[in-house]
Parts: sequence; structure tokens; C-alpha cells
Amino acid sequence: MTEIQNYLVAQADRKYRDFTLPLIPNVDPKTFLGVRLPLLKKYAKELSPEVRGAFMDSLPHVYHEENILHAFLLSNMKDYDVFIEHVDAFLPFVSNWSVCDTICNKHLYKHLDQLIEVVYAWLKSKEVYRVRYAVKCLMNYYLGEAFQEEHLRKVAEIQLDDYYVQTMIAWYLATGLAKNYDAFIKAIEEKRFTSSIHNKAIQKAVESYRVSDEHKTYLKTLKSH
Repeated sequence: MTEIQNYLVAQADRKYRDFTLPLIPNVDPKTFLGVRLPLLKKYAKELSPEVRGAFMDSLPHVYHEENILHAFLLSNMKDYDVFIEHVDAFLPFVSNWSVCDTICNKHLYKHLDQLIEVVYAWLKSKEVYRVRYAVKCLMNYYLGEAFQEEHLRKVAEIQLDDYYVQTMIAWYLATGLAKNYDAFIKAIEEKRFTSSIHNKAIQKAVESYRVSDEHKTYLKTLKSH
């Protein structure tokens, strides 16, 4: 682990650190080195299986960049069961949106039937970033042809009142308006979510190039006041 930490410290970029740190307010500045993401992504692919395994088992990490590296390693995993085991162990140590949103595994598309039950369980969690990641999974893997009305109902049932959960729900709704408009516009019309989520979703949808001008015009009339 000292080898990995030494590498990360050596790649620290103060200008990048000073620019990025204000965007991630939950990070302790002392743990933020300022290593650029392409370097971390490349490094994740270069680590040997033995080093990867030892690193992922050494929780909690010291540096923010170690957590980002961990997220990239999770994103590269091909074995579904191993991924779920490792992401389950990692999520309690995630403390900001940047690390949470970096986990994005394209291999999960092959396991949607299995994953959905795990996602439903995560949605009931009291852990902010487990819930945020669960909503992110619904947004990444279950819109378009994979969408089911039940997904939207489950998101509406989330009890955790947290800014970072609410912003992800709004992002999910806005993306749903682009990909499954009929189902998601109904949820907006019926105001199934809080005013802050409702308005943030409309704002994000109006700013999206994937939502038609006609739909944007209508969405603006549905804002809560």
C-alpha cells in the first residue's frame, strides 16, 4: 500500500487540486492530493491482480485518490459476484459524490435480473452513498428498454432525506424524461417527489440536449412554486 500511496503522492498536481477541491466539499483537504483522473484510470489497469486484491481489502483508505482508484478497479471487474461482494464492502467508506459516481461497470448489463434485487435492497439503506449508488444503477442500466414502472415506484419510496441522494434522484428523473418520457412525465405531473427534487429534475431536463424543445416547454409549466 505504501507503494501505491507513494505513486499517488508523486502524481499530485497542486493546480488541479486547487481547482477541483471546492467541487467536492465532503473531502478532507488533507486527504486530497490532486491526481488527474486519466492517470488514476490508467494506473488501475496496470496494477497486478495480487496488488489489486490487497489494496481493495485495505479499507479504509487514507487519500481521496485511493478511493477513486478503488472505484476504477470496481468498474473494471468482470465477475458479477466478486463485484457485488467488493462494492458492498466499499460503499460504507464512500464519503462523497465523486467517488460514488466513478463506479460504473459496463459488465453489469449482463446481470440485470440479479442486480435489480440488490439495488432494491440498497435503496432502503440508511447509508447516503449506498442509496445514491443504487439510484445511479437504475439510471445507468435500467432506462430505455430495461425500464419498468416498479423502478420509479421504488425510488419514490426512498426515505433518506439527504442532498446528495436528492440530487441523484433528480438526475435520474431528468434522464428518464429523455429516455422514457411517458412514464416519467406522469411522475412529474403527479408530483410524486418533493418540490426540491421535482424542480431540480425539471431544471436538469430543460438543460439536456436529449429532451425535445416541445417537452422542455411543457416541463417549464410544471415547476412547483
